[in-house]
Formats: sequence, structure tokens, C-alpha cells
Amino acid sequence: MECDILDILEQLGYNGPLLKEDVLVKTSESGLSSPEYINLCVWLTSRLKRLCGLEENLSADPGDIDGLQFEISGLLKELSCPYPTLVSGDVQRRLKNKDDCLKLILFLSSELQAAQVMQTKSLKESNGVQQTTAPPDLKLICRTLSLSESECLDPAQLCSTIETKINNILGKVPKEHIGKPVLKSSISGKQWEELEKINTVLSAEYECRRRMLIKRLDVTIQSFSWSERAKDQIDTMAKAYQPKRHSLKIKSSISLAHLLAAREDICNVVKTSSGSSREKSTCAINKILMGRVPDRGGRPSEIEAPPPEMPPWQKRQDGGGRGEGTKRQ
Repeated sequence: MECDILDILEQLGYNGPLLKEDVLVKTSESGLSSPEYINLCVWLTSRLKRLCGLEENLSADPGDIDGLQFEISGLLKELSCPYPTLVSGDVQRRLKNKDDCLKLILFLSSELQAAQVMQTKSLKESNGVQQTTAPPDLKLICRTLSLSESECLDPAQLCSTIETKINNILGKVPKEHIGKPVLKSSISGKQWEELEKINTVLSAEYECRRRMLIKRLDVTIQSFSWSERAKDQIDTMAKAYQPKRHSLKIKSSISLAHLLAAREDICNVVKTSSGSSREKSTCAINKILMGRVPDRGGRPSEIEAPPPEMPPWQKRQDGGGRGEGTKRQ
């Protein structure tokens, strides 16, 4: 029994003092009076609790032997221990000899080993399911195209299924309904990497500009609350503004997928003042006319020029100059 226990403990990764056979036998003879024996039981139980979700637990207090015996009794009942000497009879009379103490270590270590095997098996099965399950983006495409869930389980056949579905849909719409793509040439892997870098730089620039505009919007809305009349309406203003403010995203959602989906009509620039654009941007505030405002001046034509600080420069006249007319004798 001792050799089996040592082999299992070594496989479980235990590196305590009880890996030596003589120490294991000696501590088993002492039983719950040995701190090393209790620490080994606590080590095994803590790992079992994490893997199996046990309710019972052991405390590493060698001074409270009666409490440890009751905790071990509840733990063994929860694990359905098959050893009668460990689960039957008076609780305080259990674990009084070496064999029972060794049986407890053997049972806990065997249960922990089995729990680790089951966990490894479940992880392998879950990984196998993940490998045969389509990524979230492909699942979203399946839902958009009304494809059944069973058709989305095999990524290898999913692309051909999507292509067939799209071709069937395109056959039911007018010929020029979608338009021609902007990107007509094939792109190599290196070119895709360069496009990704360009998109990253442009997205960072867009984020900086959008962050500045949103900050300006926040400051403008905040300035409305400075007046005495608006102080009583701060809650109403917040309820109206905050939902719209939280819907504004700072980061760009444009990716290379938009490049593939772009059509030639993206080059048609529509003025923001056109009728079709104004139908969506017009609001009630555009109809408000401002009244007469005080004249603040500041027109350049009404400002007098300042006086010159220095007299204008003049050219020296002939015949003048200092000391003119004096001759040497």
C-alpha cells in the first residue's frame, strides 16, 4: 500500500516530506497527531475541492483532533468512501491505527487522480467541439442568411454553403441591384498586411478627431447648465442627453470587410445641403430665428490707424550737413 501511495503522490505533483516511505509510515502511525500527515490531507482535499466542487473542507489545525475527525467524516461521506472502517462506527475512534491512516491517504489521492483524469478528458472533448464549431462571425452570417444551425457546425463546408445561398439570393434581385465592387483585383497576403496597417493608422486618426468632437459636444452641453434658469432643469437635460451621448462610439468600426463590401456608388459624393441629406438632418431648431442682437463693433473699416511711432524716413538733401562752409586756413 505504501508504494502505491508514493507513486500516486509523485504523479499528482506532491513534493512534501511524505514522499519517503519511512517518513510516510512514521507519520501514518502518529495519524492526526502529526502535522505532516494533516498537511498532506489538506493538500489533497484542497485540490479535490477545486476540481469536484466539494462542500466539505479540512482545516490545518493539529490541535483540534476532534474537529478534524468530524470534518474528515463529512468529507468521506460526500465522496462515498468504500472503506467501512473510515465511515462507520464512533467518529472519535476512527483513524487510530496506521492502516486506516494509509487507507485515507490512498483514497484521497486516488480520488484526486481520477478527478484530474476526468477534467483532462472533458477539456479534450470541449476542444474537439470548438474545432468543429464555426467562429462567431460565420455563425452571424448563417443567422443573417437564415441557414440552419446544423449547417454551421462544419467550417470546412460552411463557405461553399454560404456561397450557394448568396448566389440563390442574387438570382432573385435585379442585375444592377448591388453594383460592381470597388476592389476588382486580387490581393496577396503581404498586401493584406499593408492594408491592415493603413487601416490601423487611419482608425487611430479617426479616433483622435472623434474624441475631440465628442469632447466639444460635452463642453457645449455643459455650458447650457450655467444659466440660472437651466440649473433647475439639470436632471431633465441629463435624461435627454446621456442616452444619446452613450451611443456615440469613439473607436472606428471600419475594417477590411468594408473594403470588400464597398461598391462603386461609394464614390458618389452627396452634399450635406442636398435635399436627400437635409431630410434626415433637419430639426425644429433650424426654424428658430434669432432676434436683434447688440452691435459689438470690431469692423476693420471703422478702426482708426494708430499714430506713427517714428517720423518717416527722408533722403539727405544736397548742400546740407554738419560743418558745411568751414574751410581750413
